[in-house]
Amino acid sequence: MTTESKAARPTLPASPPLTERQEARRRRILHTSAKLASRGGFDAVQMREVAESSGVALGTLYRYFPSKVHLLVATMQDQLQHMHETLRKRPPSEQDPGARVAQTLMRAFRALQREPHLADAMVRALTFADRSVSPEVDTVSRLTTAIILDAMAPPVAHHHPSQELARPSISATPEQLSAVRVIEHTWHSALITWLSGRASIAQVKIDIETVCRLIDLTAPGAER
Repeated sequence: MTTESKAARPTLPASPPLTERQEARRRRILHTSAKLASRGGFDAVQMREVAESSGVALGTLYRYFPSKVHLLVATMQDQLQHMHETLRKRPPSEQDPGARVAQTLMRAFRALQREPHLADAMVRALTFADRSVSPEVDTVSRLTTAIILDAMAPPVAHHHPSQELARPSISATPEQLSAVRVIEHTWHSALITWLSGRASIAQVKIDIETVCRLIDLTAPGAER
């Protein structure tokens, strides 16, 4: 299955966009994946059960997602997209960019904390992902970067909580983009150490707040 997915990978960019019916089917599959993972983690997500619960043939499921790892990484992508939408409607309130990023990432962390089995399944899938899953992993990374860059933008006053804000765009320096990558690595590592029981939420918060200070230290005009 992995070999077949690798062989098919070069043709994927030329694939036409999904129809409305195909997109609805994909969403059912992702919803089922998240529901099964929430109940029992990585091992609870079995492709045959996902297909049956989603109302699709097993072969159809494999055409959408060549393996369980592909499916769970796509599930993480879907979860991050929902998280991003929520965070844009309720942006961080801190004044300093680094503090806003820390506040945003901790809110995202607590959302994952509410579904520990799902979080564990998605993180394990990212860890197991090989080159055949690179496009999906890259999308997860880009979404995480977008969440961080949005949090760096100055807060906008006087908005309705239900409205998504048109926040100012951020022109990050190369040093800040490097800092964002370090923050992503730290956040991912913090998830793993917390899920394995080797770190408390308090320790995670300290680590996230510490690494997010890089945003302010690498800002234009900041003292080195």
